[in-house]
Order: sequence, then C-alpha cells, then structure tokens
Amino acid sequence: MVRRKREKKRRPPFGMPKGIILLTTPEGWRHSVLTAEGGMLCGHLADVPVIAAPAEARAAAAAMVVGLAHDFHEADIDVTWDPPREPGAWTAQVTVAETPPNACG
Repeated sequence: MVRRKREKKRRPPFGMPKGIILLTTPEGWRHSVLTAEGGMLCGHLADVPVIAAPAEARAAAAAMVVGLAHDFHEADIDVTWDPPREPGAWTAQVTVAETPPNACG
C-alpha cells in the first residue's frame, strides 16, 4: 500500500489587509498596511513622486493593497478612506467586497 504524502495548506506570506496608513514625508510617500492577523507591512510608494497630490498617493496605495489581497488571498476588497485627522496623514479601512447576489462566478 502506497500512501500519498499529505500536503500542508500553506498560509499566504502576507496576511489579509484590514487597514492602511499613508504618510507624506520629505523623502516621499510612506505606507503601513495592517493585517487581520495583527501583522504590518511598511514601505514607500516607489512609483509616486514626492510632489504628487494626496489623491494620487491614496489611489496608488489602494491599488497596491487591492493587488496584494487578490494575489495572496484571491479576494476582492474595498478600500474606504477616512476623513483626514491631521495634515500629511490618511487612514483607510479595508473590507472584503460584497458579491452581488446575481453575480456569476
């Protein structure tokens, strides 16, 4: 009798995003992505110029997180930006996108 080796289901190397923090600095736009598992991914938006408008930086950060969620979790997400509380800093909430009841998969 030959037994098949059990394959362990591997956790994605990047947790499911639940929030974004975006900051403008003299060196460029910085981001932190918070995950549902309690992790954090920090970095800078490499393709966004330092002089870019906040709306452009928010769009780039949201697109990056949407791509990560899709690539690592095969999930569609929505990013909702909160009203800014202080100059140079923005936060967003990330939620799994609702699938319409009549959507075909």
